[in-house]
Amino acid sequence: MRNDVSMDTVVVGGGVIGMSIAYGLARAGQRVTVLDQGDDVFRAARGNFGLVWVQGKGLHRIEYARWSLASATSWPAFAAELTQRAGVDLELSQIGGLRLALKASDLEQQSAEMASISAAIGRPYPFERLDDRQVRELVPQVGPEVVGGMFSPMDGHVSPLRLLRALFQAFAGLGGQVRTGEEVEAIEHRDGEFHLRTGNGHHVAGQVVLAAGLGNRKLAPQIGLDAPVHPERGQVIVTERMRPFLRYPTIHVRQTGEGVMQLGDSKEDVGFDDGTSVSELSRIARNAARYFPLLANVNIVRSWGALRVMTPDGYPVYQASTQCPGAYVITCHSGITLAANHAGVIADWIRGGTEPPAISTFKADRFNVQTSAA
Repeated sequence: MRNDVSMDTVVVGGGVIGMSIAYGLARAGQRVTVLDQGDDVFRAARGNFGLVWVQGKGLHRIEYARWSLASATSWPAFAAELTQRAGVDLELSQIGGLRLALKASDLEQQSAEMASISAAIGRPYPFERLDDRQVRELVPQVGPEVVGGMFSPMDGHVSPLRLLRALFQAFAGLGGQVRTGEEVEAIEHRDGEFHLRTGNGHHVAGQVVLAAGLGNRKLAPQIGLDAPVHPERGQVIVTERMRPFLRYPTIHVRQTGEGVMQLGDSKEDVGFDDGTSVSELSRIARNAARYFPLLANVNIVRSWGALRVMTPDGYPVYQASTQCPGAYVITCHSGITLAANHAGVIADWIRGGTEPPAISTFKADRFNVQTSAA
């Protein structure tokens, strides 16, 4: 049985969210251990599209638009720092992103949404409405059904796998420890310390951060917190390599640095089934070919399903425990976009700084209020 008694913080969860926070804490000088179940669990990163995305987010909760924009603005410096520390090119391309429309009514709705966010956000929120001719000037290969789209220069994409590798390597270089195959079974708070029991041992730390995705639901109540998360399946298709043609990622199709196409556009309530279905994969492929007809006959290399981590309203939870001081729960479904914030202001908050005002409304308590009102 292993017993770690000298850690400042234990982070539960080794995905992008957990590793971003752990990296930020280690960069600030903390002694940090990450406990991770391993890649055979329901890891949300399997379905990650790699988008650093702002446009359209926070339409009904403007503070989320501000939160996303702040992180996207910090991404270039964050990526450069990780590359310097880890020697890994993250393949960040942040030259803009497109939301394409196949119907005039959809384009009108998208334009109205962006204008509404821009008017409310209180800081520069650049975007442009493009007609079909302007879209084709950017991407000549779009299909005849495309009537236009929205363009935001703040948007982009990155390699999720390279990002995760860079976080692990940079974290290790700062003295951080990662222990895989460690499923946390119980957490106890006593004498100002947190005792975490796993199947392999016992870990002790002054602080604990729950970033375990769907696992947060079970663990959070043990330290006086709540994480009302549920799974939402997304299916992904990856094609063979193609000649580069899509510089600007879209929310349905992107071309990676290796030249392969990644297709995805599904949200399914199927519980913990992370499989695939022919009907849904066919729909994704058909839609992708409507946007870009040259994809109609491309070879598919692989496909898979993954479970996103969703709260009842789709927005994050950032909360410190009042019952067990030093405990935190973090959950969101935009771990890539928000990685710069998680490694920055969230890590600063966890190590004793002031809570960022931007997250003041992202407490799990909001769901209890809604339930009581109902």
